Amino acid sequence: MQNRVTKLFNIDYPIVQAGMIWASGWRLASAVSNAGALGIIGSGSMYPDVLRAHIKKCTAATKKSFGVNLPLIYPDIDKHIQIIIEEKVPIVFTSAGNPKIWTSILKEHGIKVVHVVSSSSFAIKAQDACCDAVVAEGFEAGGHNGRDETTTMVLIPAVCAAVNIPVLAAGGIATGRQMLAAMVLGAEGVQVGSRFIASNEASSHDNFKTKVIMAKEGDTQLSLKQLTPVRLLKNNFFKQIQDAEKKCASVNELQQLLGNGRAKLGMFEGNVEEGELEIGQVSSLINKIKPAAEIVQEIYKEFEKALTQPVK
Repeated sequence: MQNRVTKLFNIDYPIVQAGMIWASGWRLASAVSNAGALGIIGSGSMYPDVLRAHIKKCTAATKKSFGVNLPLIYPDIDKHIQIIIEEKVPIVFTSAGNPKIWTSILKEHGIKVVHVVSSSSFAIKAQDACCDAVVAEGFEAGGHNGRDETTTMVLIPAVCAAVNIPVLAAGGIATGRQMLAAMVLGAEGVQVGSRFIASNEASSHDNFKTKVIMAKEGDTQLSLKQLTPVRLLKNNFFKQIQDAEKKCASVNELQQLLGNGRAKLGMFEGNVEEGELEIGQVSSLINKIKPAAEIVQEIYKEFEKALTQPVK
């Protein structure tokens, strides 16, 4: 399949693996890219020297396109930008900030820039900033989320109507049928996060992967709306947050409860009760840990089958 997304990224399938913190290292990114989709290194949990090492290893592990996800609120973002330019990363996905600040600098070095948005208004700003495409991420998504709580089914057609650049759908997508639904709504590709958490190559802890494949409907919920909304898998830490919010805890109190390293503790170190576990609603449809290449092929084959066969 060829469209504006596959041509933009020079990939076989319009599938992008999300750049998730503590999960998306060079092993996952290179495996996804080698399978014909677009692998992304998640830099949000990496120090500058760690990011450089992952880029170098990814470059050695694949001859195909890959990218880096860059949260614009990262404290050493100027160092990350410089490393990305020096290592000649071809594609950057930006999020959590104003795309106007860095897009022109990245594009001056021949880097394609995609910005993650949660509303049509932000999509228009990304287009005005000369981004090459946008990821429209719905309320179902794991991790940090939009405050408007717009679902993917509503967000995708709205964003597609608002901008002329390619739109990738994200939030609640883990199967080929969900990919087809997003494409019918106007998207030209999909960004998949939670499904790749439960992959062999993801750097997330096996305890977290096991919790993901055991998740049922209703096991995730949006939390910490007073800080930055984030969808979490319910555990003891989530209950502590919920209890604090019910008692009208202040922003400072919530920040103290969140502390430093809660995400690392849960997703990378494997303390699945006291750590922060960021995952999407679609985790309830994921029931097996698989190689990343198998996930890519499974999604695309189901997408092709769904084009011609009705749901049974």
